[in-house]
Amino acid sequence: MAKVLLENVWKIYPGDVVAVEDANLEIDDQEFVVLVGPSGCGKSTTLRMVAGLEEISRGNIYIDGRKVNDVPPKNRDIAMVFQNYALYPHMTVYKNMAFGLKLRRYPKAEIDQRVQEAADILGIEQLLQRKPKELSGGQRQRVAVGRAIVRKPKAFLFDEPLSNLDAKMRVQMRAEISKLHTRLSSTMIYVTHDQVEAMTMGDRIVVMKDGLIQQVAPPLELYDQPANQFVAGFIGSPPMNFFTGTIEQKEGGFFFNEGNFSVQADESQSSKLSSYSGREVVFGIRPEDVADALYVTNPNVKHQVKARVDVVEPMGAEIFLYLDTGKHTFIARIDAHDSAHVNQELTMVLDMKKSHFFDCDTGKTIV
Repeated sequence: MAKVLLENVWKIYPGDVVAVEDANLEIDDQEFVVLVGPSGCGKSTTLRMVAGLEEISRGNIYIDGRKVNDVPPKNRDIAMVFQNYALYPHMTVYKNMAFGLKLRRYPKAEIDQRVQEAADILGIEQLLQRKPKELSGGQRQRVAVGRAIVRKPKAFLFDEPLSNLDAKMRVQMRAEISKLHTRLSSTMIYVTHDQVEAMTMGDRIVVMKDGLIQQVAPPLELYDQPANQFVAGFIGSPPMNFFTGTIEQKEGGFFFNEGNFSVQADESQSSKLSSYSGREVVFGIRPEDVADALYVTNPNVKHQVKARVDVVEPMGAEIFLYLDTGKHTFIARIDAHDSAHVNQELTMVLDMKKSHFFDCDTGKTIV
């Protein structure tokens, strides 16, 4: 397995279209790193540059200490799993998995051993004589992964491999790929637009937007300490709530004034907010940190917001309430036994210890 290093990597298409801008990323040996972001953010382009399927415009890429800028894909010792499986329809599963090894002239006995070993790992031994048209989407994806495993590459690259599967199968395959990473102790780089996929699978997550890396961190660090408003809003489901308003210094501390409500910032945030007194900021709080005051013991009156219920979404174990302050809409993730209904006026309590503030101009996290 191998360490992968991107050093000031750019991808510029004709017409000065910048797809990836000055990417610096170090992926450790045996690490599972997920590139995530909205469509067009540059994540797949970055992966394809590592694979050698896209030429880099500037910078350097190293795999296992070896500079691979001009090394063709077949000589980089990596294996790639694509979104559309890319299986040969006229070949059996066995032949699809063995094909790459045959091209490299491996002995027949070793090919058979590797294919049988990969089939055992993925639980597809009984499928080896079938053709792709006889398989389900999940089975085809396992075959595509198996074809990569038999190569025993230095790094595995996954380009949105689960996006063609239904929701239940995606959850199952997420778990299987995570188990596979543990079993193979391999370096894996995984691209997805699904932040839930990223949070559940990666050792570290690389969040991208408009070709720029926004933040690289473990899942919980991204969730609790986002570097900017984009990361805060992208990571988490439902997404973080945002309100625009002004920081005011009053007796007792600093307050965020939205216009229709005012809440006191936590004491731990005061030092960072002091320079923003009288200035406009963006206040952020996650749906799970918003509670119905009726179900809170001794709710702090300085942390309360009055709002009207627009939509009630029962989710089984919980309810999503879509609320309106008159200036902003926001979501609360509350207990399933809450009896809220549409057009009801509620008093919501915010957990200000878990709130965030962002600079209006730069989007960077203040605290």
